Amino acid sequence: MSTPRLDPSRAELEEGLTACLAVPRWVLDVAGQAPFSSLDALLTVARAAATPLSPDEIDQAMTDHPRIGDRATGHSTSQAFARAEQQSSASDDELLAEALAAGNAAYEEKFDRVFLIRAAGRSRPEILAELERRLALDTDTERAIVGTELRDIALLRISQLFAHVDPHSGFDESDAAR
Repeated sequence: MSTPRLDPSRAELEEGLTACLAVPRWVLDVAGQAPFSSLDALLTVARAAATPLSPDEIDQAMTDHPRIGDRATGHSTSQAFARAEQQSSASDDELLAEALAAGNAAYEEKFDRVFLIRAAGRSRPEILAELERRLALDTDTERAIVGTELRDIALLRISQLFAHVDPHSGFDESDAAR
């Protein structure tokens, strides 16, 4: 018996990847290496294809990300991911929200884009501290960090999209019931 593969249709894979990182070159590079024997194999290819992202690709991907502290709107998979990621670090602290809003404004003034950070698993105070640290960086250093954050967000999203697949074997647990 052969091991089932991580093998959605090409269109499904491209749609899912686009929701993870809206960079057409990256989507095509990753999808072009399908099928994948496992989630780990997909993540390895996705990481390599996103390391590094060009400045233009970073700009492309950033159009799909809301400000930290703002609620993502829309019904796309990407917006649903953003809502869930930001909700995990939500806080009712008004002073913290005001500091985050002020930091976002200062960041946008300096770098001409919204502040981006992998919010999942981070508290609002941690996010604010990182925002304040990154405000002191030069444009090129900050752009490289944004590219890394975009890649890391994409990898988390891929893992969520394909959570039903065993990360090592590619075995879809739903197949066991058949």
